[in-house]
Amino acid sequence: MARIVMKFGGTSVADLDRIRNVAARVKREVEAGHQVAVVVSAMAGVTNQLVKWCQDLSPLHDAREYDVVVATGEQVTIGLLAIALQTIGVDARSWQGWQIPILTDDAHGKARVESIDGRLLVERMAQGQVPVIAGFQGVEPVRNRITTLGRGGSDLSAVAVAAAVKADRCDIYTDVDGVYTTDPRIVPRARKLERISYEEMLELASVGAKVLQTRSVELAMKAGVRVQVLSSFEDKPGSLVVDEDEIVEQPIVSGIAYSRDEAKVTLRRVPDKPGIAAMVFGPMAAANLNVDMIVQNLGADGTTDMTFTVGRADLPRARDILDRNRDAIGYEAVVADPEVAKISVVGIGMRTHAGVASTMFRALAEKGINIQVISTSEIKVSVLIPVDYTELAVRALHTAYGLDGPEPARRTEG
Repeated sequence: MARIVMKFGGTSVADLDRIRNVAARVKREVEAGHQVAVVVSAMAGVTNQLVKWCQDLSPLHDAREYDVVVATGEQVTIGLLAIALQTIGVDARSWQGWQIPILTDDAHGKARVESIDGRLLVERMAQGQVPVIAGFQGVEPVRNRITTLGRGGSDLSAVAVAAAVKADRCDIYTDVDGVYTTDPRIVPRARKLERISYEEMLELASVGAKVLQTRSVELAMKAGVRVQVLSSFEDKPGSLVVDEDEIVEQPIVSGIAYSRDEAKVTLRRVPDKPGIAAMVFGPMAAANLNVDMIVQNLGADGTTDMTFTVGRADLPRARDILDRNRDAIGYEAVVADPEVAKISVVGIGMRTHAGVASTMFRALAEKGINIQVISTSEIKVSVLIPVDYTELAVRALHTAYGLDGPEPARRTEG
């Protein structure tokens, strides 16, 4: 008997038929003798609508009230899935984040999980009951306010619950059947990876791969939670996210990721003096805005240009912060460009192989794609390019690094 946390994303619970399908999958695991907890997202499209309503009312809305609104989607799903499970003879009960409780900090809209007491969940699972838990939700204990964990936060909820109940595995069911070398919709010859290291998955998630939320991988790596990515719609083997030691062959590059959710911000003629970067990025950190790629030009005549990226959805807040701090920073102008994409190559084999970056730059140059910003880490190289070249760049790099699999089978008319 194993203790398993099963997580189902929005497309997996998009309508009542799919919720019934999820219930049937859960019942199979229960009947196999496993202890099961389920974490679910809001039904497909629901959170987007809730977010849009908040933004339409006020682009700079109160983050606490935003959380009250957007957390409601998961509440609907847990109730419906609990009913579906009860209907087919499975003892199930719905749980909201505050009922467990999942305690978080007060960074509304992108809260961090601080603790989960899994004892009551373990007790119910031992009695044969299936807890159906709202993903994405938590509670900030000082003011007793609902919090949300950021987009894709149900993945984080699932891994956090798995760690709290000491689960043998956390199964993430989604609309893809595993982790691929890149998006198969762009590159039909992308290959599914049987295993990928936590570190590689973390880098891929952080630079745009939509399979798992970044912080969920971070927590899985820290807590040693084995994660499996599976399809909700097909009975196929998935991809395991595991420790690097479990991977025999370590390819130079494991995957190509992209993100169209970036915006580039350039501050023109910033005073070239000590402390200026802290004056720019300190207020953004205080507002919980994530800044990614940062480039500062060589100073001239006492000034310099500074370029960085933020999430496209965070651009209005970033501009507002810069406007309010203009006199203190002393920049001449702000130039914002939301029409950019970040392309990244990731692989643990980069540690021991030279020439990965030069291959990337050469492949992009051959396609006439101009690189605007470059950033690197030990197992990743990322570049910022015009958004219109995203798909061309992904295909070119996938081929350049030898990641193309066999041509997919074509369907013939019978």
